[in-house]
Amino acid sequence: MKYISTRGGAPALDFEQVLLTGLAQDGGLYLPETLPRFSADEIAAMAELDYPQLAQRIIEPFVGDCIPAADLQQIIVDTYAVFRHNAVAPLVQLGHNQWVLELFHGPTLAFKDFALQLLGRLLDYVLERRHQKVVIMGATSGDTGSAAIEGCKRCKNIDIFILHPHERVSEVQRRQMTTVVGDNIHNLAIQGNFDDCQAMVKASFGDRSFLPDDRRLVAVNSINWARIMAQIVYYFYAAVALGAPARPLAFSVPTGNFGDIFAGYLARQMGLPVARLIIATNRNDVLHRVMTTATYGRQTLEHTLSPSMDITVSSNFERLLFDLYDRDGAAIAALMSDFDRGDIQLSDAAISRARSLFSSYRVPDEETCAQIAATWQDCEYLLDPHSAIGVKAALASGLGAEIPVVTLATAHPAKFPQAVTRAGIGAEPALPLHLVDLFDRRERCEVLPLDLSAVQTFMANNLGA
Repeated sequence: MKYISTRGGAPALDFEQVLLTGLAQDGGLYLPETLPRFSADEIAAMAELDYPQLAQRIIEPFVGDCIPAADLQQIIVDTYAVFRHNAVAPLVQLGHNQWVLELFHGPTLAFKDFALQLLGRLLDYVLERRHQKVVIMGATSGDTGSAAIEGCKRCKNIDIFILHPHERVSEVQRRQMTTVVGDNIHNLAIQGNFDDCQAMVKASFGDRSFLPDDRRLVAVNSINWARIMAQIVYYFYAAVALGAPARPLAFSVPTGNFGDIFAGYLARQMGLPVARLIIATNRNDVLHRVMTTATYGRQTLEHTLSPSMDITVSSNFERLLFDLYDRDGAAIAALMSDFDRGDIQLSDAAISRARSLFSSYRVPDEETCAQIAATWQDCEYLLDPHSAIGVKAALASGLGAEIPVVTLATAHPAKFPQAVTRAGIGAEPALPLHLVDLFDRRERCEVLPLDLSAVQTFMANNLGA
């Protein structure tokens, strides 16, 4: 399996190289040169597999011969053994054709555990074999940081630096990052917003001279292909549980960076009968504006009750654009160069292709709270604000009753008690047992100015692995 850049100007890499690379040399994102494809019979047979077995079936073609099958199997088994539900990603029915796929049973109560628990173990395996040490740098709007730290904390060959916007994540999200003990773990609260943090990460990958020559910089954000790869699995898992390939189904995905829903797009390209992918956004509706106006552009960021989607630039949307523009790397390079200078307009052919599969819905805070309350009243099921946005979009999709709609429940409601309180549910949701003492744990965090040189200097001075 070879991987190519969306901008066409970087060398093709194998899986191990992509795992350790992040952004391509030309600024693009890596994608498989070709996708594995499963027949209807092969998909039907997946219903017999548990989650780790299915993950092996989906992931193995992407890894190729970079990791022996037996070693990959052990990595996957270890990854999902730390989840608190035997099904790993259980389905819950909310209505006749409405379901939620619970993706919050991992260590940090968010869907990002699915990819980052795996990524940490893959990195540990590869680095140990190569006798290398790396620096992980990531930006988070809340969930990625804690999942990355939890997934990589055991890795002795890694120093990890996570940037989050100071005082712009929920208290539970912050404490899940800042209370993890480890000399190789560094939480940096940046006096800016998430987009500022992400811009620093991208700039650092563009010029890595602040690090010693023997230290590679590795991405844990969803620009890292391994994260997208891991997320493909739960689309297949949900689909076969609800009768695929005998019937199509739809997915509603709360998304800002487009990585999670792009995994669903890839699942469809691999043979899964996906009738529709619903982009569910909050007030920061960059993706909804693309779908409704064909214009991809930035707006002022607004802080909402669903902070994990508070972004203005959707990093993984470039991966979809690559397909929408017939995998023409030069065209994408030119398009993204124009985007650096301002808004861009998608071609008629590109937006038509996108709308044939994707629809979108925008949900402001007041509607988010109303949906939390309505779902609780209907079936006493408690949604976090991101998942509530997904359910609201699913209900508004207009799909017929014969098509099951699965909303990806991306976080546990206990991570966002403010939204639950505003919804008028009553008592705040309780943290699971393994986190009941979270507010008693000592925090460790550095507050840094919105200054790239200050961040890079801190990183260079705090390498310990």
